[in-house]
Amino acid sequence: MKQLGLYARTLAYLRPSQAAYFLQRRILPQFRSVAKTADARKRSGVSMLSGISVSKSTGDDSHFCFLRQSKDIPSQNADWACKDMPKLWRYNLHYFDYLHDSARSPENKSLLITDWIQRNPPDTEDAWEPYTVSLRIVNWIKFFLLQSAANPEEGNKSFPRQQWVENLYLQAAWLEQNIEYHILANHYLKNGVALFFAGLYFEGVDADRWLQKGLRILREELREQFLADGGHFERSPMYHSICVVDYLDVLNLAQKSHAAVSGDLAEGFRDKVTAALNFLNGICLPDGDIPLFNDSALGIAPTPHQIFDYAERVIGYKASTPSNRVAVSEFPETGYYVCRQAGDMIIIDCGPIGPDYQPGHAHCDTLSYELTIDGQRVIVDCGVFDYEPSPERAYVRSTRAHNTVIVDGEEQSEIWGVFRVARRARPIHGRIDKTEDGGIIFEGAHDGYRRLSGRPIHRRQISYDGKGSWVVTDELLGTGIHQMESVVHIYPDFTIVRLGEQSFRVERCGKIVATIEVLSVCQATVELGCYFSEFGLSQKNPVLVFSCSGELPLQLSYRITKATVQYTETHRHADSLPVTLLSSRGERACNENV
Repeated sequence: MKQLGLYARTLAYLRPSQAAYFLQRRILPQFRSVAKTADARKRSGVSMLSGISVSKSTGDDSHFCFLRQSKDIPSQNADWACKDMPKLWRYNLHYFDYLHDSARSPENKSLLITDWIQRNPPDTEDAWEPYTVSLRIVNWIKFFLLQSAANPEEGNKSFPRQQWVENLYLQAAWLEQNIEYHILANHYLKNGVALFFAGLYFEGVDADRWLQKGLRILREELREQFLADGGHFERSPMYHSICVVDYLDVLNLAQKSHAAVSGDLAEGFRDKVTAALNFLNGICLPDGDIPLFNDSALGIAPTPHQIFDYAERVIGYKASTPSNRVAVSEFPETGYYVCRQAGDMIIIDCGPIGPDYQPGHAHCDTLSYELTIDGQRVIVDCGVFDYEPSPERAYVRSTRAHNTVIVDGEEQSEIWGVFRVARRARPIHGRIDKTEDGGIIFEGAHDGYRRLSGRPIHRRQISYDGKGSWVVTDELLGTGIHQMESVVHIYPDFTIVRLGEQSFRVERCGKIVATIEVLSVCQATVELGCYFSEFGLSQKNPVLVFSCSGELPLQLSYRITKATVQYTETHRHADSLPVTLLSSRGERACNENV
């Protein structure tokens, strides 16, 4: 009965068209392509600049490494099924992003394409899922175009091979019949990008239809997926980066090819992409990379620096340089609020968990934040480990894995499965302002716990004095007796030293980075949590938990102060305890599938 309720509260948010296409895919057999590959004719006058790739070189043609997991696969008679590897790893094998790895030999790339065609007929599991097909179409076309441009004499004769071209045509025809209308969001955008690429690469009636259908999806989704402040509507910095690169690829191909898109349409694309680039620049941490809100990890999307460099080559974009003065950035539609000063920066998430009809990449991180001091990540979001039904997946989506407040041990949003959300937290308000004395103050609230008795509301205020001190104040409003816990995740490289009942020191290699002082009456403990900055990478990290209970309203408050002096052993407080001697409830939560 409980599971039935979850399904009902999840399905209630779907668009009717999504539900209809979902049922269709479950009940009816998938459409097979009816394309005649003999019609596969390449269009003339199509080219593009070299793009960017996240494929990591292994230095060995038979070696593949995705998501920090490695496997040897021969160029011929390859095991494309790889049942011993996670599904996302198998997807990466079929994406063919490694065609852009300059260290991999041209002969190996050619053998892999031929072997894939021979061993993966249409509807093969993993290889022929629409998202996978979409990425592979784009990667093959990029490879064909760039190799032909690099070797024009070979390109005019035997490259790419006709067998490859015909199979690529078949994939595009199959994709047209299997667009992911049931998923939408970034999957649907990928389908549109692939149809655009295929429609421009080929000529003929089919190709013209793919081109127009791809353009229609790209136009619609640019308006739908990129918000007025430039942020992507799934509220994941990682997927924001991926989708920005998709549109840069489209502009790259369009600008280097004849009669691809009208001037007005291309200009509209450039304007929206520029806003998305400005958003990315505005949320980058001082280390030059993205914060890890929702499903975000490093090493999947290109780095912001790579994206900005690519954008400069394609549309002439130049990222602005942050000022050393206290600066505030507000992205209200996405729900991100930023204060930075030189190497110090705090970014707060007070936005919706994602689009209502597709919150698959959402975490319980409403009113969470990340804090960087002197260019180093100090207070961090937990990141992502995998997309499997694992304890790690359950942990990263949980409220306890983020720097926010837990009420009565419940989740902010009703997460379940690998990508499902039933009832979800919604922001009530959020704003950030400069104060007269040169500091900043953020205020926000959400209703994620309103389903509990007494209808609690979590309200958070974060103030910065402009001199290296941040005060976080949490209030729980409503009625009745409740427990609230405020969680603070510290980067794995740091150690927490307890100075007393209400005071802690954060240090690294004998140097004080910050002190954290509790300003309200509560219980303060140190736990071990899990930090996943990359897919497949797990690190233990210290976690501070401040808790109290009683009649509402309740309040918890703590101050983070940037350190300015070196710490030595002679200064150690008699009551100091290293984190390893303290409790590890957060670690157990990660390992026991909270």
